Amino acid sequence: MENGKDQKLNYMKTDLNLLLECLKYQMDHPASQKEALVTIYSVCQQNSAACEYFREIGGLMFVWNLAKSQVHSLVQEAALFTIGGLAENNVFCQQMLCTAELFKDLRTFLTNKDSSMNLKRMSVYVLLVLASNNNSGQTHVRESGCLDILLHLFRVIPSESQMNLFDRKVDQYHLWSSVCSNLCVCVNNPQNEENQRACSLVFPYAKDWLQNSIKAEIIRPICSFIGLTVANNSRTQNFFISIGGLAVLDELLLKLIHGSLGNNTNIKLAVVVTKTLDACIANNTAVGVHLPKYNIVPNLLKLLSYNILDSGERFSIILTLGHCTEVCEENQYTLVKNNGLPLMIQALTEIQDDELNKAATFVLQNCKQMTEKLLVKMNQHSFQEDERKILEVDWQNEERILEDYWNEAKQILYRIRGLENEQEQNLIVLFYSSLSIIGINNNLMSYAHLDFKNKWSKIPLPCCRTGRLSLNSRNFSKTLQSCQYLCERHKIILKSEMEYKRKLRRTIIANKNTSAYNNGNHDERRFRCKRSSTTVKESGVSKNLYPYLQDQDLSENHPFEENTETLSNRSTTTLKKRRIRKDFTSEEISYLLEGVRKMGHHWNSILWAYPFQKGRTNVDIAKKYCKLQVFLFCFTAVFYMD
Repeated sequence: MENGKDQKLNYMKTDLNLLLECLKYQMDHPASQKEALVTIYSVCQQNSAACEYFREIGGLMFVWNLAKSQVHSLVQEAALFTIGGLAENNVFCQQMLCTAELFKDLRTFLTNKDSSMNLKRMSVYVLLVLASNNNSGQTHVRESGCLDILLHLFRVIPSESQMNLFDRKVDQYHLWSSVCSNLCVCVNNPQNEENQRACSLVFPYAKDWLQNSIKAEIIRPICSFIGLTVANNSRTQNFFISIGGLAVLDELLLKLIHGSLGNNTNIKLAVVVTKTLDACIANNTAVGVHLPKYNIVPNLLKLLSYNILDSGERFSIILTLGHCTEVCEENQYTLVKNNGLPLMIQALTEIQDDELNKAATFVLQNCKQMTEKLLVKMNQHSFQEDERKILEVDWQNEERILEDYWNEAKQILYRIRGLENEQEQNLIVLFYSSLSIIGINNNLMSYAHLDFKNKWSKIPLPCCRTGRLSLNSRNFSKTLQSCQYLCERHKIILKSEMEYKRKLRRTIIANKNTSAYNNGNHDERRFRCKRSSTTVKESGVSKNLYPYLQDQDLSENHPFEENTETLSNRSTTTLKKRRIRKDFTSEEISYLLEGVRKMGHHWNSILWAYPFQKGRTNVDIAKKYCKLQVFLFCFTAVFYMD
């Protein structure tokens, strides 16, 4: 018995077969053919399997032949509409239609004076779906001459008189809007530099229309076309700037912002202009010299202050500010003077959006060098009074003085350094996190930050003092070896002791080898058996023999080790392999400290609550926390003793 899915598939195939037959036998009834074509479109809409089946039974090419057979224009329009839907929903239909002959036929529809406005619209729609996400389609559009026709329509339709009459000539506007969309897909995704170069020839017309209109119906299509044509193409970017494109965008942005008066439509439209402006200057360092001529940065900061913007729109504005300040020091100054840095800090702290935070950090990094220069000037006080006046005239508004900016820059600089700990994690950051857990006050934290590096030479370590530990001749050596941080004096003591033990061991082994050789083969075999049993006991059973060898450095090759190597290897194969040592990352240490603060010494709960590395155990994190506490105890003891 067929399931529901197979039953629906069979019904769909039956419907398409009947509809195709209807098209073939209703050649003298244009209205019936149009109805059948619209029904085919609705069946195949957002259904790739239906499009594929209709192509397999020959329906796709039949509909195309119907469209170019010079029948009734009503049928031609419906046939082109259906073909566009099939190509839009199925990539195989799109590839099958991408032929040079089909594009020439579409060019004929667009250039024929007898073609209706609706037929031209349907032809442009088919071109759009064939070029969308398809490099082959983009190439056919250019080589067939269709791109030239599209650019011609882009120029001639919205003349100055026609633009004012777009409200009454809806068909013309829809055709022009479809042409703009078609040009956008011809240059983008994938990027097509040849088509970008061809489309840039109509930039002067686009610039004039932006200059003469603030209607959303005009600005949105033109801005999308310009933004995609100049994207990642320095040649088209420079050409647009050379004809005054940046000046027009800056003027338009100013009109939309200051003429909005709470008009949400104008604010949203200003964001569209901002995205276009960003595409004109991104990844092009040569543009930086032109930016100070305009008021782009103050206008963007004004736009950013509106609360109606969502996170995506704020991201576009902040990213544009980043590209404006990336290579232009004057724009950096302008951003600082117009209270831009606090806005970036606010975006970082109040909005939880990774992309937005990266864009704000990008702006702060660009302005970091500028704020450092201001801070150096403030600290040195080396500039003269006339230099002060020059700076005030060049960089400062009348309401504020230069010293205020220095103080603000100093505070912002400290914040910027605090934001860099994602890339520069170090022990000082760990130390701050640890101090906050044990409750040390802010004064001690400040003192620690200033003198911490000077990672250590003054801090008495556990092996260097006799506070809680009672050191004697038995535990002194083990205490030195177990300590991760030694002063220079104890390093020398430990090295000398280990060297003495190595020499002592060589002497004992050499004496035993000599004695075994002199006692003959029987004694030698008995000595080797005894020595082998001793090795087995040391490795797996007993550790009472040769106690002085337990804590020695075995990095050197000695005769004793060579004789017992085979037996040792054989015995160690029965033991479990030791785990690979994994150092704790800064993130794991943060998880550990936060877990202890919230859950106490419940190690299993902490281990399950945070994403530690694979293989971590509750014993591992407990030992790590103990080591951290020893470190903190040593560090704080120095300050209290001082």
